[in-house]
Amino acid sequence: MMPWRWATMSSTSPSRSCASRRSGHDSPLLAANVYQKSTGQRLFKPWAVFNRLGLKIAVVGLITPDTAKLANPAGLTDTEFRDPIAEAEKAVAELRATEKPDVIVALTHLGHYDDGKHGSNGIDDVTLARSLPAGTIDLIVGGHSHDAVCMEKENVSVKNYQPGQPCKPDQQNGIWIMQADKWGKYVGRGDFTFRNGQVTLEAYQLVPVNLKHQIKNADGSETWLTWQEEIPKNTAMMKLLMPFQKRAEAKLTVNVGSADGSFSGEKEQVRFEQTNLGQLILRAQMAHTKADFAVMSGGGIRTSLKSGKLSWRDLLQVQPFGNQVVSVSLTGAEIKKYLDVVANIQPDSGGYAQFAGISLTADGKHVSDVSINGKPLQDAQHYRMATNSFNAAGGDGYPRLDNHAGYLNSGAVDAQVLRDWIKTHSPVKASDYQPKGQIGASER
Repeated sequence: MMPWRWATMSSTSPSRSCASRRSGHDSPLLAANVYQKSTGQRLFKPWAVFNRLGLKIAVVGLITPDTAKLANPAGLTDTEFRDPIAEAEKAVAELRATEKPDVIVALTHLGHYDDGKHGSNGIDDVTLARSLPAGTIDLIVGGHSHDAVCMEKENVSVKNYQPGQPCKPDQQNGIWIMQADKWGKYVGRGDFTFRNGQVTLEAYQLVPVNLKHQIKNADGSETWLTWQEEIPKNTAMMKLLMPFQKRAEAKLTVNVGSADGSFSGEKEQVRFEQTNLGQLILRAQMAHTKADFAVMSGGGIRTSLKSGKLSWRDLLQVQPFGNQVVSVSLTGAEIKKYLDVVANIQPDSGGYAQFAGISLTADGKHVSDVSINGKPLQDAQHYRMATNSFNAAGGDGYPRLDNHAGYLNSGAVDAQVLRDWIKTHSPVKASDYQPKGQIGASER
């Protein structure tokens, strides 16, 4: 029997081009399913092999094919993201023929969705595990969906996981599936034994990394405490970073206005339903471009805005990508064709659309009952639509618009447009931005 331990770290999402990802890294970047179109060759190492405690452990990298629409398409013109299932089987066959590992781990950026119900998203870890022949791999360590994968029961995960709660990872087709939330909040620790060629999970936990919670003291004051013994800061790294932190802090803490209520921007909201923060952002963009209506993918909204004073940091946390606000003049007929795609992207996807100035009914394939500012859409009439440069370039699977004759790039960054709107309209009233029937669903 050989005991061994696996640690996982919570991750972020893919964004930059493959070339920039490869440069300047000492640690291996692994992706078995990313190829150069022009040569048909892999762009990254497909796997790495580590010898630990007498075991040969192979790690295979896989990334979601959705990267082609999640990242800026301009940086991916010669890049192909192939089927993770087929490429996993191919990589494992190559590994077994050349390296003969004892344990095979799939390090993935596919996401985890309960019972494999990934909707409009690409295949996830559950689908991968179920699709591979039994015994192909032993363990999946995933990311992308930003979840603490802890199962309440079979195919049902714990919602709103809190530090210190027990955590049982998912298991499908004999393969353990682990994901340690997001942003380095946790380190996932798995303790395994290897006996007679079999891998057994003995214990698993999510270890919080200096996460804090608020307690009330007897005198009514509040104190923030870490959930566990605090990990000390690295002195050399703090010395390196603090000058930049101080310079940025002076700009980030500038007050830009206020809100009389909260604006909902959490993933569980903006990827499932219309929200007041989506309305706020899009109305600002409509005003900036003099547009009739506006659309953006909910995945571009990264957090909520709290009630009270708002800082420049608050707005940059909501819209951190630096996309530019753009607009395009479209006929009513073109708008219907466009909406047939974007309005039917399923919830629980970053592409789920937020709308302003428009109402419609979607049936899963097409739209009907489209009105702009309360008036029925006319096929021959021209309307101006506001959006951002990412979606206009085809990001999140939206139809490309930046090559349309009616396309205009305002040159203004989305967060700055939001800042200008809030400054002019402060205090912004949350009740004024409540969604009102932007999108309905007919029988699908």
